[in-house]
Parts: sequence; C-alpha cells; structure tokens
Amino acid sequence: MPSFARLLSSVVVAAGLLRVHAATYNEATSYIGQDFLNGAFTFFTDPDPTDGRVIYVNQATAAADNLTFATDDVFILRADDTTVLSSSGPGRNSVRLTSVATFSTSAIVLDLAHMPQGCGTWPAFWTFGPNWPLTGEIDIMEGVNNQNFNQGTLHTGPSCTMPSSRDQTGNIANNDCAAADDGNDGCGVEFASNTFGPNFNSAGGGWFAMERTSEFISIWFWPRDSTTVTPDVKDGQSSVNTGNWGTPVANFPTSSTCDLAAEFGAAHNIIINLTFCGVFVNTPSSYTLSHYVNANPGAFSDAFFEINAIRVYE
Repeated sequence: MPSFARLLSSVVVAAGLLRVHAATYNEATSYIGQDFLNGAFTFFTDPDPTDGRVIYVNQATAAADNLTFATDDVFILRADDTTVLSSSGPGRNSVRLTSVATFSTSAIVLDLAHMPQGCGTWPAFWTFGPNWPLTGEIDIMEGVNNQNFNQGTLHTGPSCTMPSSRDQTGNIANNDCAAADDGNDGCGVEFASNTFGPNFNSAGGGWFAMERTSEFISIWFWPRDSTTVTPDVKDGQSSVNTGNWGTPVANFPTSSTCDLAAEFGAAHNIIINLTFCGVFVNTPSSYTLSHYVNANPGAFSDAFFEINAIRVYE
C-alpha cells in the first residue's frame, strides 16, 4: 500500500480547478499473455446486467470456441463471429472477465493493441466495487458501435456531482455521477478523436492509464505513435511516476459535491468485457440493432481485444 507521505503528495486545490500530483507507485501485479487464463481472472456467466444481446460463456467454452487464447506476450478476447442467431434464442457468445485481485489507491496501465469494433459492439475496460453502485464504478475505456472517441466515466451512489471546471483536456459530457440519474449516464468525459474504434485500431492502439486516490480519479491516453508517452508507461517499467504524465484527459476530483473517499470506499475488481446492443448502444433502434447482431456474424470478425499487458501499480 502507498505510504502516508505518498498520499500527501497528491493535492487537489479549489475542487480540482488546479490539480497537483506527483505520486510514485511500484508494480504490484501484471497480466500478460497466459496470466489471463491461469486463475488471475474469473469468467462471468450470469445474464448481462446491461441487457446486451450476449451470452457470457465459461472458460471451457471460451477456449473450445476460440474466444480466448494467449501466447507468452499477447492475450485475445473475442466474440463468436460464425453463428447466425434466432431472434427468439440466446445472444451472441462472448466473454466477460473479472480480476480475482482487488485494488484501491493505485495506477493501472492498459497496453492495448486492438479493441473490438463493429456496429452493435460495446467493449469496455473498467473497475467496480461490491454493492454497486454504492462503492463506485470507473470506466477507463468504453464506447459503442464504431465511434471515434473513448469516454471515461464514473458511476456512483446518489451524492456525487463533478465541478464544471477542472484540470483536464477532455470534454465534459455530464457532471452528474449518480447511477440513479439520467438513465445511469454517469459523469462522462469525451476523449479526442482516434481514441476508440477502427481509427484506434488502424493506428496500432495505445495506452490507457488510470490513477485512483481518495482525492481524485484521473484517466490518460497515449496513442501508439505518441511522442509524449513516458518511458515508464511505454516500456512497462517496474514503477511509474504519475507526476510526469501531464494533464489527464479526464479528471474527477473530490469536492464539496462529491466525497470520493466515501463514494469509492472499497477496493475494485478489474473488468474486461464485450457485449452487444444493450442500454448504452441506443442507435439505431434496439430492434434493428439486435436483428443486425443476430443475422451478421461475419461483421464481428474484428470484434476482439488484443491486450499486450495490464499493469497495476500501488
């Protein structure tokens, strides 16, 4: 766990209008290649909580259907792209993974070479705590269809609103974080172009990073050809200094309208999943989109994660 001195090094002034941070974290765990299949993650098999047109399969089925596989250096997670579905039958087979380990104050770096793309897809890389949403959710990488931008979002209990002005480069989509409001939109921040979907993939992917403390939660992104990505992120070094990462794309500070220590009062699991349609994918109409997902399995040949590494620093 971080030292008291390290916690003191993260300061938020004037409810996030000026944000000073300079924390060094050491690698606590990493997930590379076969690590994803050797007990570090569990396979979620309950009905999709987001009402997606999906069936999350167990590890044996995922392996048999080639929905997950790994080398020493790369992990692939994908959906079925061969089966035509009946409108009255179950959804498209896919995978949702949950880390066994949980993390609180930390920095998480996702080195992602390819993300799922295609009409109807809804891929996400996120964290959440027990008794959702009362211990919070952090969406680090999320989007739908073939949109061109990532969105970073918090979902919380009923008492969290972000200030309208804060130290970040992204565009505010919503400041109300409460899951019970606005159809559970959460308080989202839109990233720049080419941070999601086909353009992200064509550029070779990149790095998403998230720092969580009791004072702020921040998310960064660097494309694969970035000239500003720091060596600790790019090379997967054994420690990272978030003070060198520059202004985050999304910055969620604690304030008089959101006590992050209370809203995120538990350790979080890491989630990686791919669903289809669901409550977030609202265009075109749900019927039309579900029909498309049912009838066009070949449209999802590029609906896969190619993960180089996930590294967690504490």
